[in-house]
This record gives sequence, structure tokens and C-alpha cells, in this order.
Amino acid sequence: MTENKTKPTRQSVTAFVNGVEDKQKRADIKKVAAMMRSATGARATMCGASIVGYGQYHYKYASGREGDCFLTGFSPRKQALTIYIMSGFSKFNPLMQKLGKYKTGKSCLYIKRLSDVDEKVLERLIVGAVEYMRKNYETK
Repeated sequence: MTENKTKPTRQSVTAFVNGVEDKQKRADIKKVAAMMRSATGARATMCGASIVGYGQYHYKYASGREGDCFLTGFSPRKQALTIYIMSGFSKFNPLMQKLGKYKTGKSCLYIKRLSDVDEKVLERLIVGAVEYMRKNYETK
């Protein structure tokens, strides 16, 4: 069975964030980090080499595979700031229509810069997704 790549590490979140060279991206991720800490009440943890995660939930697939992953998180990728909305987006269509300029994957929200989206709507999306995960999964 394959091992989850997003396991918590002992790498410093502060050093990782401060190591982001682009000044605007670093400022953006600090704002997103504050939203996530507020939504989860959890401290940031590095998950792998380039993902910052908050909180934890336990999943179990029909195949029998199970594990733990962060409730929400982000990664300052080169092309876009990736924000992990683990619940997916289908439950949040009204918010998504108000968010602004973005792209999505299954659980990934991609934004070029925070100024492209409505920050208050983004915060409500993060809070709503964390609440959904806490209602539907075993969380820490």
C-alpha cells in the first residue's frame, strides 16, 4: 500500500513561509495562514516539503485504505497559491460565485494572488469547509 506523502514533518513553518522569495506571495500566505488558524484553532504544521496544514481528520475509503490528513492547508506554488479545501467545492456554490478569479481541482483552489478574490468570501469558504469536515469525519 502506498504511503501518504502529506505526513506532518518537523520542518519549521515559519522558516518555510519566510523562505518564500516573492514578497507579495509571502504577505498573501500570511493572511491565508491567519484565516486557517482562526478557522481550525490549530497550529500550522508542515506536511511534506511544501504544504502547510492545519488540524487533522481521519479518512477511510471503501477499498479499506485509511489515513490522516490536514483539515485545510496551503502551498505557495510557482504558478498559483494553492488552498486545500478538503470538503471539495460542490457544497459552496453560492460562495464560489462571489469569490472572484480562481481555478479549482478536486480539493484545490488556485489563486494567482489574494487580491484576485474577495478575502471575506475566502475566509467564509475556509470556515465552512472546516465545519463540514468536523461534522462528517473524525477530527483532531
